[in-house]
Amino acid sequence: MTENEISKIIIGLAIEVHRGLGPGLLENAYKECLFYKINQFGLFVEKEKVLPIIFEEVKLDCGYRVDLLVENKFIIELKSVESLCEIHLAQTLTYLKLGNYKLGLLINFNEVLLKNGIRRVVNNL
Repeated sequence: MTENEISKIIIGLAIEVHRGLGPGLLENAYKECLFYKINQFGLFVEKEKVLPIIFEEVKLDCGYRVDLLVENKFIIELKSVESLCEIHLAQTLTYLKLGNYKLGLLINFNEVLLKNGIRRVVNNL
């Protein structure tokens, strides 16, 4: 399954979660529900996946954690904030680079229409 195929599935599942819960909850509630929906769909998903930094050939665990990693190749970074900022995009891109992943989604569940809170983030490797 390609990253683009995974992206389409995740967007659909995120919309289902948003329809069920609505905006205004904490990020963790959306993460748990989306994790459940992805598992239910049959995709392999991990929560809070650790991403170490390699610095001068030393692997350092600095506490970076991806909210959700799907099929060992697709990152989902979740937010529940008033609006997405450039730093949120930069954070997601950094995670893509650290893990050497191609594509991810940054999703802000604190939107009336979820489609307004979804950003595709591409690592040009």
